Amino acid sequence: MREQVMWPRLVASKIISKKLATNNFVADFPRSPESCLHLPTSDHDPVAPVILPENQTTQNYNIFVSTWNVGGVTPTEDLNIDHLLDTNNTCCHIYVLGFQEVVPLKASNVLGLEKKNVSTKWNSLIERTLNKKSRTNDLGLKATKSNSESSDLQDDFRCLISKRMVGLLISVWVRTDLYPLFQNSNVSCIGCGIMGCLGNKGSVSVRFQLHQTSFCFVCSHLASGGGEGDERNRNTDATEIFSRTSFPTTKGPKRILDHDRVVLLGDLNYRISLLEKETRSLVNKKAWNRLLEYDQLRKELMDGQFRAWHEGTIDFAPTYKYLPNSDEYFGKNDETKRAPAWCDRIIWTGDELKQILYARSESKLSDHRPVKAIFSTKVKVSR
Repeated sequence: MREQVMWPRLVASKIISKKLATNNFVADFPRSPESCLHLPTSDHDPVAPVILPENQTTQNYNIFVSTWNVGGVTPTEDLNIDHLLDTNNTCCHIYVLGFQEVVPLKASNVLGLEKKNVSTKWNSLIERTLNKKSRTNDLGLKATKSNSESSDLQDDFRCLISKRMVGLLISVWVRTDLYPLFQNSNVSCIGCGIMGCLGNKGSVSVRFQLHQTSFCFVCSHLASGGGEGDERNRNTDATEIFSRTSFPTTKGPKRILDHDRVVLLGDLNYRISLLEKETRSLVNKKAWNRLLEYDQLRKELMDGQFRAWHEGTIDFAPTYKYLPNSDEYFGKNDETKRAPAWCDRIIWTGDELKQILYARSESKLSDHRPVKAIFSTKVKVSR
């Protein structure tokens, strides 16, 4: 009887996964002709590459990474993400932004039956924010129209690559004068949701090479659930992502963990293994260290699924689950009970990655708060 039930499910899974897999390795931008972002191209707007000293063998770069579950809310024209990117106080060379639930996870979206331009809306918003003409450059000085042309150039950013799978979106932006240094950029999508293949859960990964160093960024949305043992489903999703992800290229690593630097970001959905009442009590006391003793992801980092990975110090409140447009968590008497948790995380593996910021942003767009990190990395220089 069990085989009779499983067989149709396996057949349906193969049919659907084959249908959806045809687009898994194709970036939405810049390869999509439908992109409407007004970005420079190498043919019409050539950029002057950075010239390094003759004897220089390594170069330092700062990388901004963020993750945000936006709860199916489409961004409006006046949405302000200045606080998230913090461009008035910091300026990085690379910006990697990951989103979850950029569309509601209803059946028509999960099956790809509805065409959405939500990726363009988010990318246009990112472009406008990064390319404002009054921002801080690498020296901490304001770069405005009255400054030299060179300082203005260094503040311009362009999209290296962007990809969406159902509700998952990852978008990578790099400084325009550094653009020629990036090679072998690819994407790979893995669905781990319904029937083990649909994209309501899973990952969208981006890889590229900067000089002689390879990078991989994995934007993920793992299995939900705050019940006992649900963390095993999240571990299974992570295992599937690492084992099934491959990049369609003859140059550079094909697997996630073969890259020199790897960052996993997303709504990883790990919860706090305490009774709801005790969790809320410790949240009210801001006893973060005590709560982290029972954090499921921390246990996996110490001796589990992610024991080879690292995470920065968490000194901010849990990022989930908030009442709409509020600073208040869902209460224990609400219809949908959700104990506060650090669902939204950024972890990394690989040498020469140093985290210099790990924080949350305070946008009330959804029931999650965004999380951001800044890394400093040293790469080998190619000539």
